[in-house]
Amino acid sequence: MLQRLIGVSIGALVTFLILWFSDFTNQTDLISWYVAAAVIWAVASFFWPVVAGIWFVRRRRNNAIEREVQRQMADQQK
Repeated sequence: MLQRLIGVSIGALVTFLILWFSDFTNQTDLISWYVAAAVIWAVASFFWPVVAGIWFVRRRRNNAIEREVQRQMADQQK
C-alpha cells in the first residue's frame, strides 16, 4: 500500500513538472505532452522500488564495511 502511494506521488510530481515546463502556447500539440507525461509517470511509479532497493542494499553494505573496519581498528589497538 505504501509503495503504491509513494509511486503515485512520484509519478504525479514528474507529470506535474513535465506539464509545467512544457510549451503551452502550441495548443495543437498539447496532447503529446500529456501522453509523454503519462508514460514517464508509469515508468517512474513502476521502477522506484527498484531504485529504492538498490539504495538500501548499498547502505546496508556500507554499514557492514564500516563495522568491520571499526572492529579491525579496535583489534589493532589491543
